Amino acid sequence: MTLAPGDIVLVPLGPREVFGVVWDKPDGDTDGNVSSSKLREVSAKPICPPIQPSMRRFIDWVANYTMSTPGMVLRMVLRTPASYNTPSLQEGLKYSGIEPERMTGARAKVLELVREGFMWTKSGLSHAAGVSGSVIDGLVKQGSLTKIQFPSPPIVSIPDINFAEPELSEEQKSASDILVAQIRKGGTPVCLLDGVTGSGKTEVYFEAIAEVINRGSQILILLPEIALTSGFLERFDRRFGTRPAQWHSDITPKMREKVWRQIATGEIHVVVGARSALYLPFCQLGLIIVDEEHEAAFKQEDRVFYNARDMAVVRGAIAKAPVILSSATPSIESRVNANLGRYQYIRLAERYKQAALPDLRAVDMRNDPPPRGKFLSPVLINEIAGSLERGEQSLLFLNRRGYAPLTLCRACGHRFECNDCSAWLVEHRFRQKLVCHHCGHNEPVPDSCPNCGTLDHLVACGPGVERLGEELLELFSEKRIMVLSSDIAGGAKRMRLELDAIAKGEADIVVGTQLVAKGHNFPLMTCVGVVDADIGLSNGDPRAAERTFQLLSQVTGRAGRSGLESVGLIQTFQPEHPVIKAIISGEREQFYEREIAARKSSGLPPFSRLASIVISSTDRKKAEQHANEIRLTCKPDPQILVLGPAEAPIAQVRGRYRFRLLFRAVKASELHNYLRDMLNSGPKTRGDIRAQVDIDPQSFL
Repeated sequence: MTLAPGDIVLVPLGPREVFGVVWDKPDGDTDGNVSSSKLREVSAKPICPPIQPSMRRFIDWVANYTMSTPGMVLRMVLRTPASYNTPSLQEGLKYSGIEPERMTGARAKVLELVREGFMWTKSGLSHAAGVSGSVIDGLVKQGSLTKIQFPSPPIVSIPDINFAEPELSEEQKSASDILVAQIRKGGTPVCLLDGVTGSGKTEVYFEAIAEVINRGSQILILLPEIALTSGFLERFDRRFGTRPAQWHSDITPKMREKVWRQIATGEIHVVVGARSALYLPFCQLGLIIVDEEHEAAFKQEDRVFYNARDMAVVRGAIAKAPVILSSATPSIESRVNANLGRYQYIRLAERYKQAALPDLRAVDMRNDPPPRGKFLSPVLINEIAGSLERGEQSLLFLNRRGYAPLTLCRACGHRFECNDCSAWLVEHRFRQKLVCHHCGHNEPVPDSCPNCGTLDHLVACGPGVERLGEELLELFSEKRIMVLSSDIAGGAKRMRLELDAIAKGEADIVVGTQLVAKGHNFPLMTCVGVVDADIGLSNGDPRAAERTFQLLSQVTGRAGRSGLESVGLIQTFQPEHPVIKAIISGEREQFYEREIAARKSSGLPPFSRLASIVISSTDRKKAEQHANEIRLTCKPDPQILVLGPAEAPIAQVRGRYRFRLLFRAVKASELHNYLRDMLNSGPKTRGDIRAQVDIDPQSFL
């Protein structure tokens, strides 16, 4: 068997056989000697494209940076084993030149089509001719049609760059010209496309996509949420006459197999997908686009911890492919890189066709409180009523799923909490369940308190989106009210249908979580209200101000995108807070300057590098002891700041107790070297103790 680096092979591992990849020699390894105990005899070599050298370099880079094993990273590439098998052939029919002994009207219809020399499937020919399958079978028996085998066609056609002439404003044309010029120039530039909501960033980078398609290369487009895919596909289809291939958890296993293989062979030119699409085996990658690049959803926090935005920049550099980062509210890290000249900065300051931005106002809940037991200010209710009178839509945003975040007993004060997590159970009234949003535990809502047995004394505390929907139903009972969140029954498919219905005007009032805040275009949406805008400002996350600014800016940006006059109201108890003031005044540049200066003075990213180690165990004492043992092995180093161990804010998740250590260094290399030395010399995990390293953590819970 002839093997070369990159070949996918089948090898025995214990009692089973698994797929692996023939790898290059490690750097510095001159003789290639490997312990015989680590060698396995290759069982088979499937007929499929090898993993490209640039992809193998990328896998090694990710493993080294995230301090994961290469096998765990490779696992994200080899997640569709059926793709490695030789694809099955389809059966087709073709005209043989022989006329049937007896001609009928139905047979004549079929022969009229096949005489053109094209190949047909049986079902396609039957449908096109308007005849039954028995007519086709009869012509096969007569010898008029010959059966042939052919490979499956590509699942999507090649996009036509001339299908629709783009209608770009002068500002958009200028921005697209810069992107196209960078691609033609060559090299691996990273461009930050920063544009206000509704400025047409997608149409701008479509022109960069057209340039790369014209060169015959492949394009990867990363989106943070599956819910965004439907609207994006329609916009792509209108521009290029076809849809791109998709890659996310909602597509069928059979489709995943076809997409994986056709990407590896180069049959697919454009792919849109979630963060996992970054590990698809492109054979000629020519462009990577990260839309909504600021989104925390690009961070994976399972097995291999990585940020898809940052890894996309690395993959682009290795594959010699330009990278476009697009956002209306860029991350602080990307803005700093643009300020330092590492990224090309492109700004779109105006909405498309001069559509006005919404009139933003803060509703001071100290002066305009809602009625007792309610959560919507009279100011916001009046604006919603005015929007409905004009036949327009309203959106209320609250980043809390369910009906209420806490349920307690008024008689004894008992609070319902998860037995396996340090979290309250959230009431979901539509489902009549109390649910933990960390582990998924759920239980029916009881009639009496399980602590004191008192009947009818359980009270829901605080609002969730379901509760807001109930309040709105009391106020506007004749209107169509839609409540959306990530736990909607029917999953991603129903979510896409609901979002399409909103865009078509089939809902009057929409109540939703952050899923409705990202990238959607609702033409009739003219009133947006933010409930509990202060939620994200009161936690200990160093990115709290940035994330709140991004989220509120994105939410209010859903209003007035079609040019109608619009308003955005932010209910808050802190109208004087710098984040709220920056959103209301539109002083985004002042916010970025202030936030960047604050990060720099406190030595936080992007002016330093952070890493965390989370130690967990089903035994709290063992987890704490192991965390303390790791801390004792940390050698003093003036370049490294070590904090902890401390109990994690969410101290228990899925029955595992958690302790955290946080490390900070100015340079990534210093941080990596320190952590490797510490982990090599420190205590080894034993029993059910786990130690998870997270480089560049996004969550501090």
